[in-house]
Amino acid sequence: MPSAVVSFGRVAAMGTVTVLILIAGVWASWGSAQHVMLTKGREQGAVEVARCGGGTCEGPYTPVSVGSQPRERVVLEDSVAVAEGERYAVVLKPGGDEAVRSGPAGVLYAWVPLGGALLLAAVVVAGGLRRTRAAWVLAGSAFALVTAAFAAV
Repeated sequence: MPSAVVSFGRVAAMGTVTVLILIAGVWASWGSAQHVMLTKGREQGAVEVARCGGGTCEGPYTPVSVGSQPRERVVLEDSVAVAEGERYAVVLKPGGDEAVRSGPAGVLYAWVPLGGALLLAAVVVAGGLRRTRAAWVLAGSAFALVTAAFAAV
């Protein structure tokens, strides 16, 4: 009897940890992904990066969507995929001058935090739940997502 209770407790605890990790990954990704994936009614355009520093890049914004206005300066997150002098398709976050990359590269890049969560969840599933096949599926999904984002960006 005590062995069954301990086993159930382990499965319940590790299952809860796995679900929380995956929820955190979706939550972290959704902050940017919602703007990239749900573009209807949002300002869309392009940014030519003029300067980078302090974790952000900025440059003039040229609109392509109806109702969007040109801006002297919008801010884009500085990442390995952003270089000075380059032009990127972006979607502006409502109510500010912050932009996120759009298109397939932007969608994949927005979901990279979920890829990290999938990889971490794979370790918990393999070690805590002792479900190696499910862990390999999670790890494979994480690898595919992160690799696709790297190739697209």
